[in-house]
Amino acid sequence: MQSGAARKALAAADPTVYPVEDDVGEGSLQRFISELLRALIERWLDSRSKSRRKPVFVGADQFFYWEQYNPIEGIAPDVYVLPGVDRSTRVGAWKVWETGLVPSFAFEIVSRDIDKDYINSPAKYARLGVEELVVFDPDYQESRSRVRWQIFRRTKRGLLRVESTDADRIRSRVLGCHLRVVGEGGEMRVRVAYGANGETLLPTDAEALEQAEAERQRAEDERQRAEDERQRAEAERQRAEGERQRLAEALEAERRAREALEAELARLQGLQPESPRRPRPRKAKR
Repeated sequence: MQSGAARKALAAADPTVYPVEDDVGEGSLQRFISELLRALIERWLDSRSKSRRKPVFVGADQFFYWEQYNPIEGIAPDVYVLPGVDRSTRVGAWKVWETGLVPSFAFEIVSRDIDKDYINSPAKYARLGVEELVVFDPDYQESRSRVRWQIFRRTKRGLLRVESTDADRIRSRVLGCHLRVVGEGGEMRVRVAYGANGETLLPTDAEALEQAEAERQRAEDERQRAEDERQRAEAERQRAEGERQRLAEALEAERRAREALEAELARLQGLQPESPRRPRPRKAKR
């Protein structure tokens, strides 16, 4: 492998023009799918790499060239993953002979040029050296010869197709998640999904914000319910305390009334004159 200085020298001496934009414009559906999927893959990899803190660059529609002086040998993935590259990196096109970097994952959406995406693109990705390529055909139902998903993986024999299916989802070994089709027609999108069978969709940024707000509102409602319950308990405690105080006062009043009555009875008994004693009758003499 060439040193960094050698690569810079080659780059400086290279007059070749390497295009940074594809002459074949992408359709709006293709753009919507790739833009959303790029953001979701980035979010997914962020969630998995927090503990490892390894940089990873997730890009879209940027050319990779792997043969110097030969711009024909280039391809622009609709979405790609480049391990070991900081997200803040800004380039017009990736030149493998300068960087030594090759995508670990590439995602290609079949466009109007069927031969390009079914035949030419996999061959180019094989020469580029990607580890995994996923080809998605949103219009696969237009012909029996087309298929919704194709997965290519690098083996000892090169980049080979290992799976083709019309199912609504496939699993990417490199990403460690499922890619799943949702919606139809112009609303069709490819989403990141996880779980044993890809049953759970990774939320978009907007959905995550909405979920966070809903969770915040639920927590606030729960806090308010707890506060209401606390206030009800306090009111009940105060009511019970008031009742206890009322009963205590009633008992005290009853005690005082009883004592007063007893005192009055005692007083009245003290004022009453004693009854005169009757003389005992004398016994008759025999």
